[in-house]
Amino acid sequence: MKRNVFSLLFIGLTLVLIIMIAFSNNELTDAWGALFTLDIKWVLVALLGWVAYTAFDMLSLFYFLYRQQYPVSIGTALYATLIGFYYSNITPGASGGQPMQIYYLSKHGVPVPIGTSAISIKFFSQQLMISLLTAGFWLANASFVSQQLGGSQWAFVIGFIINFAAVPLVLLAALHRPLVQTIIAFFVRLGAKMRLIRKPEERMTRINAGLDQYHASILRLAKQPGQLVWMLLLAGLSLLGLMSVPYSVYHAFRMNGVSWDKLITVALLLFVSASYTPLPGASGAQEGGFLVYYRGLFTQGTIGLALLIWRFFTYYLFLLVGAVLSIVDNIRSNRRRAAQNKAIAQEGASQAEAVAPPEGQPEA
Repeated sequence: MKRNVFSLLFIGLTLVLIIMIAFSNNELTDAWGALFTLDIKWVLVALLGWVAYTAFDMLSLFYFLYRQQYPVSIGTALYATLIGFYYSNITPGASGGQPMQIYYLSKHGVPVPIGTSAISIKFFSQQLMISLLTAGFWLANASFVSQQLGGSQWAFVIGFIINFAAVPLVLLAALHRPLVQTIIAFFVRLGAKMRLIRKPEERMTRINAGLDQYHASILRLAKQPGQLVWMLLLAGLSLLGLMSVPYSVYHAFRMNGVSWDKLITVALLLFVSASYTPLPGASGAQEGGFLVYYRGLFTQGTIGLALLIWRFFTYYLFLLVGAVLSIVDNIRSNRRRAAQNKAIAQEGASQAEAVAPPEGQPEA
């Protein structure tokens, strides 16, 4: 609870700083006026980029589960995707999103090992595609990147290495069962010694059964390379949807002169540079990186406003949608719980009436 409060306070602080940056630039005398003269068509295109990112990520999850013989509805896949984005953005290092997705899918009939394999393969596909896309755009615009970023290139080099390193690590965890089993067994034994886990043998038996299901799912995918190709394609389209947002924001300010591929290149480099920051939504690194990476591209003092709009579509919109979904889910859960309690109370009253003696007759 305290960690969530800290995360929300930190998110609020970064939002206040963004607003201050957006509306306190001396180069822009009428920030509100500039905000209300945006090209609404390109603002809607930015929203479409957000929709594309979400939709293709959802389709990736839906497709994987369908091919694994655990189909879920589009609505379930969409909710799992959005709730995953929400918890990823409010927890440090995006640590809360994937467990919440697995938990939600398990409530809808998807076994935890299958849900884990779905999230693992989706993560693998995203990391591989972000690495390939970044490398491709970076090499195609190497001179522009060198000129635009200058001495800041070390940040995205480190980020690229970290993001790419996740690819072989996921493969190792997915394909090398003895290693995974050894690591899990170590932590189970440690938990037993610390009296956090009771009956470690039974716990390992259940874990091994889950590992069987998990690795069977991974091996089934390995025998169907076409499925993996589709997962990679959907991951690439999802990422390009997100990377198109700064391009749309650039044109929303009615600016020209920088080609689409250069704007996408900067977006990719910023993504890999900030994504490993262990803060909610990589806050701080994202905002600071935007101001550095896009300097000179947004002119006439508009970079602060551009940062505000870009961050809204790539971060705060996920928080708003996720918060609404969480509230609605809590309301529904409370109603279901109240209905169940009422049904139990009525059943108990009916049973009491059934065993009660007739009126006027003494109890036995």
